[in-house]
Amino acid sequence: MRTHTTLTPQQQTLSLHGNGAGPLLIPGQEAYYTTPHGAAYLGDSLELLRALPEGSINLVVTSPPYALHFKKSYGNVSKADYVEWFKPFAAEVFRVLRDEGSFVLNIGGSWNEGAPTRSLYQYKLLIALVEEIGFHLAQECYWYNPAKMPVPAEWVTVRRVRVKDSVEHVWWLSKTKHPKASNLKVLKPYSADMLRLNARGVKETTRPSGHVINASWDKMKAAGSIPGNVIEEQLPDDLLKFGNNSANDTYTLRCKEAGIPIHPARFPAALPAFFIKLLTEEGDVCADIFAGSNTTGATAEKLERRWLAMELLPEYLEASKFRFENI
Repeated sequence: MRTHTTLTPQQQTLSLHGNGAGPLLIPGQEAYYTTPHGAAYLGDSLELLRALPEGSINLVVTSPPYALHFKKSYGNVSKADYVEWFKPFAAEVFRVLRDEGSFVLNIGGSWNEGAPTRSLYQYKLLIALVEEIGFHLAQECYWYNPAKMPVPAEWVTVRRVRVKDSVEHVWWLSKTKHPKASNLKVLKPYSADMLRLNARGVKETTRPSGHVINASWDKMKAAGSIPGNVIEEQLPDDLLKFGNNSANDTYTLRCKEAGIPIHPARFPAALPAFFIKLLTEEGDVCADIFAGSNTTGATAEKLERRWLAMELLPEYLEASKFRFENI
């Protein structure tokens, strides 16, 4: 890993438009650190995005601060202001994406203050991204996180009038109606039931729903089954489930040893890995505009994708170096 890297204008042009080798560096900006495949930048991601040329990124996958009614250490915007705050970022993401590129946005829900009712802010944001910015909603996905806390405590554990949240939205947005994607890259092991059906065979029939089951329906023609849109880490069935209660991974342990604040809202590597595999190829460029502990960059590095990370707070970006210590 290298720190504080800059390129000459000629090198920057080669990096941005070259053969897909080496990190993509932002013209006129100094990288906080670089790796063989990527570069991390400290600063306002809106300004950093504006420095990138149009159509230079294949995939943006990110999790911005949610509009929670209590304040977080990394900063978060109120629900009333959230959509207007986020739209300039979204417009720049749209501009820098390649035509076949995708924007994967993980955003959690929020409770209304003082009431056991849910905010609609994330749905208002989705509508604005499609109707005002110009994105297409390729698919709505859901991250199942069994480690989520039972909050708000007043409604879930004290009055017992609500159940705890277990999912967060992951919206797959695209610049055109036909983004680059292949579900063959994220196939999952066949279930025991599918293996049994394949061995036994099925009879032709029509289900009550109208779906026709023909004699070849159970034949295994690929290396696995197509995953569903609920994301689970262990993948026993068709879920996309990623717990994020890791307390003993290298990043967390190294932060504790160094006395550096641990980012309180990390998503697990399996989440960006799923979409990086689904939506990109080796050598493509992935970016995270709210990088935090830079899980996206570290995951892209392992998958041999080029990556860009943008983070506003220096303590989080400094700690993110721990994810690359073996590189």
